[in-house]
Amino acid sequence: ELAAALDEAAVAARRRGAPAEACRLGRLGAEHTPQDDPDGYVNRLLTASEDAIAAGDLPEARQIAHQALAVASEPAQRVRGWLAVIDSAGQALAEFGDIFPRALADAGDDPALLAPLHYRLAWRAWLVEGSAFEAHEHAARSAELAARAGDRRTEILALAKQAHLAFFLGRPDAERTLARALSSPQDPRVMVDHNGPAFQRYRHHLLADRLEEARAELRSLIYLVRRRGAVESLCHCLHNLARVEVHRGRCDRALDVARQSLRLAEDSDLSQGPSWFSLALAEAAGGDPDRAADAARRAERHSADDGDLLFLPQAWYAAGHVHLMAGRDEEAVALLRRVRRSEEAQGLGDPAMRRWHGDLAEALALSGNLDEAAELIEETRARATRLERRVMLAVMDRAAALVAAGRGDQVTAAALARRSAAALAELPFRLEEGRSWLVLGRLRIAQHDASGARSALREARRVFAHAHARPWLALVTAELDRVRDLDRAAQVPSAPSAALGVLSAMEAKVAGLVAEGATNREIAARLFISVKTVEAALTRTYRKLGVRSRVDLARLASSPHHLPQDPPADDR
Repeated sequence: ELAAALDEAAVAARRRGAPAEACRLGRLGAEHTPQDDPDGYVNRLLTASEDAIAAGDLPEARQIAHQALAVASEPAQRVRGWLAVIDSAGQALAEFGDIFPRALADAGDDPALLAPLHYRLAWRAWLVEGSAFEAHEHAARSAELAARAGDRRTEILALAKQAHLAFFLGRPDAERTLARALSSPQDPRVMVDHNGPAFQRYRHHLLADRLEEARAELRSLIYLVRRRGAVESLCHCLHNLARVEVHRGRCDRALDVARQSLRLAEDSDLSQGPSWFSLALAEAAGGDPDRAADAARRAERHSADDGDLLFLPQAWYAAGHVHLMAGRDEEAVALLRRVRRSEEAQGLGDPAMRRWHGDLAEALALSGNLDEAAELIEETRARATRLERRVMLAVMDRAAALVAAGRGDQVTAAALARRSAAALAELPFRLEEGRSWLVLGRLRIAQHDASGARSALREARRVFAHAHARPWLALVTAELDRVRDLDRAAQVPSAPSAALGVLSAMEAKVAGLVAEGATNREIAARLFISVKTVEAALTRTYRKLGVRSRVDLARLASSPHHLPQDPPADDR
């Protein structure tokens, strides 16, 4: 029989990693199915639809599934057809909300049919409704139903999703659930799926700061999914590998892998939001800040169009990260606060699952929101300590250094920044180490400690140069120029006004910079404090010296004989 021969050819194509060819052969087989075999016709179409999904041709998969549903009458076939339609959505599950009630009606009370539907409902609850709590319940329900039905494949997928959500929520049973997903018997197809337990094992390594193990797990998966021709799994593995390479300080490699992921997404009609997000982080680390900002905007647009609440806040994070690097602290705060509100509403309990906490705390400190920054640091430290997230603890030390500096405690600030850099030097997150050395260098500049600043900045330059982290290297170079300015200033004898003797050290520094014509924002950047701290120092200075304007202060700072004639005022 011709249809049977085409079935065998499709199986062979599938085995050699050619799902698109298997789909074509399956459709031919359906066309040549005898009219007295309607079940064979529907099953061949459904298999072809599943092959199209594996090949990344989602519109084709959806069209074939609807073709099968038009004639299918058996509940198992109809549910299988609905599953293919749902899986063809990619990240855009919001567009298929009406499918689930119809599929559940066809499933009835059959656990074998309900199990895979609850697995998809778990995805929908997270991506569309933004609730990891509800998603976890659906995943657990799916695993239970699949076990009752003897469907080990769905049970493994559901347990892997349940473990992923448990890690996100910071639940203590996450590792036990992952162990259940990884236990025997296994299904070879699930083990190489980007939603399977091997992929969750990569995530577990990443959470535990084991970057080399995480990278090895992903590289093994990439090799296997390339052989299978599973385009969606390959795309997801690549954009995750790009982020691992950023953490490792392999910026050129991160850029290359992120671009590969994006090309796959563009060529196969997969959701592009995740790939643009990874490219934004790779560009910010080792490419061009303007391209990073553009990639973040594209990630936001694609995720918003898909209704993808999982990756939309990650796109905001990428944009906020770029603003922070550029010194646009208030813009960074606005975006990163949105990230915090969104992901905490989803149920985020493990800070290492997303890692935006450090950027938000730093942006808050630099913009003068010191109490909010301190609250976030305290909360994140508590969770990171409970979950043993060492990198997050070191990053929180760096943010706490900026809070201390903003409050005028430069000694504590420098000690915290040094402790952060030393801790990160023992861990594999190279760019985080470089960032801590950079912060320490800036703090030393604010203290007019040219030697200490130069030493810290050279460490930052060493780390970033090895990583090919070009945007970060540019920031270090700018700070080293400021150190040279300090050296030149130290060689010029100064005769400060005796009237400034009533000021504190910080107030005197601010007054001196006002005399040079610096704006409040420029003073904040040079002293590594917030604009609000500068304003407060100026208010106290005006009061102590009896001046009412920056002009009077500049004159007094440059001439010990000038005294103000007007009463003081609070003019910033």
